Amino acid sequence: MPLPRLPLNALRAFETTVRLSSMSAAAAELGVTHGAVSRHIRELEDQFGLPLLLRLPKSVTPTPAGSQLAVNLRQAFELMHAGVARLAPGPLTLSCSATIAMNWLIPRLRAFKHENPAVELRLNINYGAVDFIRDEVSLAIRLSMYQAPEDVIVRPLLHEDIGPICHPDYLSRLGLHKPEDLTQTRILGTVTRSDAWSDWLAVIGRPDLNLQVNESYEHHYLMIQAASYGLGIAMAPRILVTDEIKRGHLVAPFGFVPGPHELNLWIARHVRSREDVRRLSGWIQDEMMRHATAETRDATGASYTR
Repeated sequence: MPLPRLPLNALRAFETTVRLSSMSAAAAELGVTHGAVSRHIRELEDQFGLPLLLRLPKSVTPTPAGSQLAVNLRQAFELMHAGVARLAPGPLTLSCSATIAMNWLIPRLRAFKHENPAVELRLNINYGAVDFIRDEVSLAIRLSMYQAPEDVIVRPLLHEDIGPICHPDYLSRLGLHKPEDLTQTRILGTVTRSDAWSDWLAVIGRPDLNLQVNESYEHHYLMIQAASYGLGIAMAPRILVTDEIKRGHLVAPFGFVPGPHELNLWIARHVRSREDVRRLSGWIQDEMMRHATAETRDATGASYTR
């Protein structure tokens, strides 16, 4: 018997709904109405003769049969996207956090473009999980706190050095000489790295020092900017503040110490052989290596020791 024609639009609507746990979110991603998504799923349930979703007041959850179907559909759609990507490669896309893009990548991007004028680069601003197929991402810079997807090439870039940073006037006004002096400062933090200060205190052997964040920012780059305008003292990786320290906008009163995380480069396996991907990945690794070896000590010329 011939196989029935697959209702691809309905299957895509169902898979997206399960993945996002919401028909409204699925409709927004697919660019259709909530009613269209609901109708597609009803049609599937009528065709299969069994329920695929449990409709909750504010969300949806798949039934056991629906859950299995969603898993199979997700794998199938990923294979389809990968197959198309191999035949018709999408744009070269690098995913990284806004802070890395603003404080490290963009200031150096001119050199890459000068060496590779024919390469067109698109940025995907994100710092967490990434779907290389669905989002058409070629490479991603990620912290080791995030788990790389399966079938992704992972290349280490550098180990993060971390330390407190503030404006030079803020430092001279408060006279910070030892970690205990930080209790008299305004501590800045960020929701994306809520453990940053405790990580640093553990590394320097002072977990007993009670430092409470006075003001928390949603993004790392906002916290760094706040520190550069004298609003307090922040905990930051050296790679993100080296340029500002060289310009005299920031200082690191206790230097930098090795933190708990590393920066890694993730490369989508299905595009690893593309020339533009090889050029960009090689350039990123070289630039990170140059940064790691250029300064063996912190930007103030001395690192903190107990």
